[in-house]
Amino acid sequence: MDLVPALEEPLKKVLGPATAKVMAEHLGLHTVGDLLHHYPRRYEERGRLTHLADLPMDEHVTVVAQVADARLHTFASSRAPRGKGQRLEVTITDGSGRLQLVFFGAGVHKPHKELLPGTRAMFAGKVSVFNRRLQLAHPAYELLRGEGEEAVETWAGSLIPIYPATAKLESWKIGKALQTVLPSAQEAVDPLPESLREGRGLLPLPEALLKIHRPHTKADVEDARARLKWDEAFVLQVALARRRHADAQLPAVARRPKPDGLLAAFDDRLPFTLTEGQRKVSAEIFTDLATEHPMHRLLQGEVGSGKTMVALRAMLAVVDAGGQAAMLAPTEVLAQQHHRSVTEMMGELAEGGMLGGAEDATKVVLLTGSMGAAARRHALLDLATGEAGVVIGTHALIEDKVQFHDLGLVVVDEQHRFGVEQRDALRGKGKQPPHLLVMTATPIPRTVAMTVFGDLETSVLDQLPAGRSPIASHVVPAADKPHFLTRAWERVREEVDKGHQAYVVCPRIGDEEDDPKKSGRKKSAEDEAEKRPPLAVLDVAEQLARGPLRGLRVEVLHGRMPPDDKDAVMRRFAAGETDVLVATTVIEVGVNVPNATAMVIMDADRFGVSQLHQLRGRVGRGSAPGLCLLVTEMPEASAARQRLNAVASTLDGFELSRIDLEQRREGDVLGQAQSGTRSSLRMLAVIEDEDVIAEAREEAARVVAADPELTGLPALRTALDALLDEEREQYLEKG
Repeated sequence: MDLVPALEEPLKKVLGPATAKVMAEHLGLHTVGDLLHHYPRRYEERGRLTHLADLPMDEHVTVVAQVADARLHTFASSRAPRGKGQRLEVTITDGSGRLQLVFFGAGVHKPHKELLPGTRAMFAGKVSVFNRRLQLAHPAYELLRGEGEEAVETWAGSLIPIYPATAKLESWKIGKALQTVLPSAQEAVDPLPESLREGRGLLPLPEALLKIHRPHTKADVEDARARLKWDEAFVLQVALARRRHADAQLPAVARRPKPDGLLAAFDDRLPFTLTEGQRKVSAEIFTDLATEHPMHRLLQGEVGSGKTMVALRAMLAVVDAGGQAAMLAPTEVLAQQHHRSVTEMMGELAEGGMLGGAEDATKVVLLTGSMGAAARRHALLDLATGEAGVVIGTHALIEDKVQFHDLGLVVVDEQHRFGVEQRDALRGKGKQPPHLLVMTATPIPRTVAMTVFGDLETSVLDQLPAGRSPIASHVVPAADKPHFLTRAWERVREEVDKGHQAYVVCPRIGDEEDDPKKSGRKKSAEDEAEKRPPLAVLDVAEQLARGPLRGLRVEVLHGRMPPDDKDAVMRRFAAGETDVLVATTVIEVGVNVPNATAMVIMDADRFGVSQLHQLRGRVGRGSAPGLCLLVTEMPEASAARQRLNAVASTLDGFELSRIDLEQRREGDVLGQAQSGTRSSLRMLAVIEDEDVIAEAREEAARVVAADPELTGLPALRTALDALLDEEREQYLEKG
């Protein structure tokens, strides 16, 4: 029997079943290698104390501090009616602030003996508030004894690593477990090619692991981090480079539009000229379509930058060249809307085979899950015979029954709403792999695009078409200044009086059954506002119709309405028959009503930065200026308010996506992109480490071009297999 390599040894064998179970369940660590890659969050210096002044509420923290005083109180309680209840209060300090520790009952004896004034220790617990002061109740603690004792052995050197921990497993226990497995680091296989490592002056992997867990100096930490960042960036970029290389080997049919065909006829009909950006991006796409390898392009564009127009021209170019094009939309409302706007833009060119249709015309069909059987049969027939050049639909397009005559291009709208398997299924409908265009209105910073969509070429539309109006955004602090909210509703009335329309967006629908477990759980201690459930569409619509917006035509729209009802509501709103639409985020993508000029977002702090930016893009789509009011009850100093202020201060989506990323952890961004598996990035910060990612991408491209199968680099292959089990490699196939 082969011996298990040291780093693949299960933690159960090395640390015992109890500790291993907690590590697996709470930290996702299963093997010695996993634990070695569980890096310290930060380091404490023995001679320096943590900042007690800026502890986060409701979080599990580890602090190093000194006992200032300790007092034992007795009190009467139901359990100890004769005044025998005991409470130990210990005050610790670090020079920046003080923190109260409390211990009760039988738990007071040990700390009473050990936590004497002047003692230094590490304390871990959850920060809470009692009598308006921060405290840790029953914290776990570890004394930091004098130099000659075991503590020095345990945390060799003068830096104490503080690990991401859980209530079940304190940082120093993780530190002790690491001491046990650290000798195995010597056997870590180094994935970086030697020439690359030496050329860039990076530490060998075993040494980097040793220095990240047992640094003697800050320089050790820096060197180790630099090396470990390179590992993550390089292995990920090699995976992406191999995908690009494999895709480049696939055959595809080159699709070149006819000089006087459908595309030319469409361009002649356009009542406006394309922006410089639209022309440039279209040229990049047409170049890709004309090659015999499948295009893989990501089209990023601000809300309203005219992405749909660019995509439609690409689709018409493919139809011109004898192929079919499919556009995949995330919701039925959006698919119906795209279908409407495409047929309107094309006019008689969309009436192929019909009386009055133009000579070069094709058919544009819609395919969604809720269509009637007859309409569906008709649409399927048009696709199979090739009668329909353009099809727009939801994931109903992916079902087995759907057959294309000759699928040449797949356009995926709002890619983050589609799983990769769905895109693959659609790509499998072509006789040869079709060209792929992925559109997103979420601006993605360059580094994230290189990391998450590293196998797609990127085009960016950053100009707004002529005639689009600026949007003014303001934060409305409803708790501090209720009269601001009153004024917000007056502004909505003023817009309606001018003949315009408005949206009111809420985080919740309001017909959910209240889950007592959920509502009892408090999300964050930022403010009382967090304790009440988020505002709901059905409640808010009723209050507005009875109160501040009485007399206006108010309707509701949310995701749980039957598709026909949703579509009817949208149609009435688009036709101007409704003044105010109270909706959930179903309107976030693709709803286009140029006459809507105002948007009020209730509980705006419950939405992410990018989502607020997306929502805001729904107003100001016509010639009248747009107005977006962000209503919140969060206090001025809170992080949530700072986020809203950032959204109000700029209309630049790329700037906002940077802010968004800095506030969320990268894991969220990549976690979404990696099929919900745990983010493989532990050390690399996508925003800060732009240079490392860009350089790793170049190195990876060089390595893969020279040796696509990595036959000469077995250690890199092993690292790659660990990063991408089969399923994940498939997942990277498209973002």
